[in-house]
Amino acid sequence: MTGSVIADWAAKRCQACRPGTAAMSAASIKSALKDLPGWSFKAKAISKMYSFTDYYHTMAFVNAVASVAHAEDHHPDLEVGYNKCAVTYSTHSVGGVSENDVICAAKVEQWAAAAVK
Repeated sequence: MTGSVIADWAAKRCQACRPGTAAMSAASIKSALKDLPGWSFKAKAISKMYSFTDYYHTMAFVNAVASVAHAEDHHPDLEVGYNKCAVTYSTHSVGGVSENDVICAAKVEQWAAAAVK
Protein backbone atom coordinates (compact mmCIF):
# COMPACT_ATOMS: atom_id res chain seq x y z
CA MET A 1 0.00 0.00 0.00
CA THR A 2 1.32 3.38 -0.87
CA GLY A 3 0.05 6.83 -0.10
CA SER A 4 0.17 7.62 -3.80
CA VAL A 5 -2.43 4.90 -4.53
CA ILE A 6 -4.78 6.44 -1.94
CA ALA A 7 -4.09 9.84 -3.50
CA ASP A 8 -4.93 8.43 -6.95
CA TRP A 9 -8.34 7.21 -5.72
CA ALA A 10 -8.91 10.42 -3.74
CA ALA A 11 -8.14 12.57 -6.79
CA LYS A 12 -11.12 11.09 -8.62
CA ARG A 13 -14.64 12.52 -8.45
CA CYS A 14 -17.84 10.59 -7.91
CA GLN A 15 -20.05 10.14 -10.96
CA ALA A 16 -23.77 9.49 -10.96
CA CYS A 17 -24.45 5.82 -11.62
CA ARG A 18 -26.41 5.30 -14.80
CA PRO A 19 -29.35 2.88 -14.73
CA GLY A 20 -28.07 -0.66 -15.11
CA THR A 21 -24.62 0.11 -13.69
CA ALA A 22 -23.28 -3.02 -12.04
CA ALA A 23 -21.64 -3.15 -8.62
CA MET A 24 -17.90 -3.73 -8.50
CA SER A 25 -16.86 -7.37 -8.45
CA ALA A 26 -15.67 -8.87 -5.18
CA ALA A 27 -12.18 -9.22 -6.69
CA SER A 28 -12.09 -5.53 -7.67
CA ILE A 29 -13.28 -4.47 -4.23
CA LYS A 30 -10.70 -6.63 -2.47
CA SER A 31 -7.98 -5.24 -4.73
CA ALA A 32 -9.00 -1.65 -3.98
CA LEU A 33 -9.18 -2.31 -0.25
CA LYS A 34 -5.54 -3.45 -0.23
CA ASP A 35 -4.78 0.25 -0.64
CA LEU A 36 -7.15 1.38 2.13
CA PRO A 37 -5.82 0.24 5.52
CA GLY A 38 -8.45 -1.02 7.94
CA TRP A 39 -11.32 -1.04 5.43
CA SER A 40 -13.25 -4.27 5.02
CA PHE A 41 -15.83 -5.63 2.59
CA LYS A 42 -18.91 -7.35 3.95
CA ALA A 43 -22.58 -7.59 3.01
CA LYS A 44 -22.38 -5.46 -0.15
CA ALA A 45 -20.61 -2.58 1.64
CA ILE A 46 -17.17 -1.37 2.66
CA SER A 47 -16.58 -0.04 6.15
CA LYS A 48 -14.03 1.05 8.71
CA MET A 49 -14.12 1.86 12.42
CA TYR A 50 -12.17 4.96 13.43
CA SER A 51 -11.19 5.58 17.08
CA PHE A 52 -10.54 8.91 18.78
CA THR A 53 -9.49 10.24 22.17
CA ASP A 54 -12.76 11.98 22.95
CA TYR A 55 -16.13 13.16 21.68
CA TYR A 56 -14.78 16.46 20.35
CA HIS A 57 -12.33 14.71 18.00
CA THR A 58 -14.99 12.18 17.00
CA MET A 59 -17.36 14.96 15.99
CA ALA A 60 -14.60 16.82 14.11
CA PHE A 61 -14.10 13.63 12.10
CA VAL A 62 -17.86 13.26 11.50
CA ASN A 63 -17.97 16.83 10.19
CA ALA A 64 -15.04 16.13 7.86
CA VAL A 65 -16.82 13.02 6.52
CA ALA A 66 -19.96 15.13 6.04
CA SER A 67 -17.91 17.63 4.04
CA VAL A 68 -16.61 14.86 1.76
CA ALA A 69 -20.17 13.53 1.38
CA HIS A 70 -21.51 16.96 0.46
CA ALA A 71 -18.72 17.68 -2.05
CA GLU A 72 -19.10 14.30 -3.76
CA ASP A 73 -22.89 13.99 -3.37
CA HIS A 74 -22.29 10.48 -2.06
CA HIS A 75 -23.25 9.76 1.52
CA PRO A 76 -22.09 7.04 3.91
CA ASP A 77 -23.88 5.51 6.84
CA LEU A 78 -22.25 6.67 10.07
CA GLU A 79 -22.48 5.04 13.48
CA VAL A 80 -21.19 7.49 16.05
CA GLY A 81 -20.17 6.88 19.66
CA TYR A 82 -18.25 8.89 22.24
CA ASN A 83 -14.80 8.03 20.89
CA LYS A 84 -15.49 6.08 17.70
CA CYS A 85 -17.19 6.33 14.35
CA ALA A 86 -17.96 3.53 11.92
CA VAL A 87 -18.11 4.66 8.28
CA THR A 88 -19.95 2.42 5.82
CA TYR A 89 -20.25 3.01 2.10
CA SER A 90 -22.47 1.24 -0.41
CA THR A 91 -24.33 2.39 -3.47
CA HIS A 92 -28.00 1.51 -3.27
CA SER A 93 -28.65 2.07 -6.98
CA VAL A 94 -26.15 -0.65 -7.94
CA GLY A 95 -26.99 -2.99 -5.06
CA GLY A 96 -23.45 -3.08 -3.70
CA VAL A 97 -20.13 -1.28 -3.85
CA SER A 98 -19.37 1.17 -6.66
CA GLU A 99 -16.21 3.10 -7.51
CA ASN A 100 -17.87 6.08 -5.79
CA ASP A 101 -17.65 4.20 -2.50
CA VAL A 102 -13.93 3.55 -2.93
CA ILE A 103 -13.32 7.15 -4.02
CA CYS A 104 -15.04 8.51 -0.91
CA ALA A 105 -13.34 5.99 1.37
CA ALA A 106 -9.98 7.13 -0.03
CA LYS A 107 -10.89 10.79 0.54
CA VAL A 108 -11.86 10.02 4.16
CA GLU A 109 -8.69 7.97 4.64
CA GLN A 110 -6.54 10.74 3.21
CA TRP A 111 -8.17 13.30 5.51
CA ALA A 112 -7.81 11.06 8.57
CA ALA A 113 -4.11 10.43 7.82
CA ALA A 114 -3.44 14.16 7.49
CA ALA A 115 -5.35 14.97 10.68
CA VAL A 116 -3.15 12.71 12.83
CA LYS A 117 0.09 14.39 11.78
